[in-house]
Amino acid sequence: MKNIILILMLLFSFAQAEVMNFPISKNVVNSGMKIIDIRTKPEWMQTGIIKGSKTITFFDEKGEYNIPKFLKALNSYVKPGEKFALVCRTGHRSRIVAKFLGENGYRVIDLLGGVQALARDNYKFVKYEDNK
Repeated sequence: MKNIILILMLLFSFAQAEVMNFPISKNVVNSGMKIIDIRTKPEWMQTGIIKGSKTITFFDEKGEYNIPKFLKALNSYVKPGEKFALVCRTGHRSRIVAKFLGENGYRVIDLLGGVQALARDNYKFVKYEDNK
């Protein structure tokens, strides 16, 4: 009986979402971790992006999404089991996407406060370049 309980506890721990939450800061974004910016192209053009971040839209301007398309782009950049961070404008969308990804086996850090919080910290964004 103890073995069954131990096995169930181990299985349950692996099934849990692995999502960590960090307040966004200059130190965090300059740490070298992979950062995925899930905002939309107009948002990237308006404010710029975090230097070295990868731009992959999740929700479009209408609030719609295409999970297979997003995951294909994400998986071409992030290796299985690799920890990475998500950022959006305020932290709302990244929280939703981080929860979804964590529940599906990804190791995600949700950067709380988004690029707006980073802008208040006088971070110097780089110009978004459309490479398509």
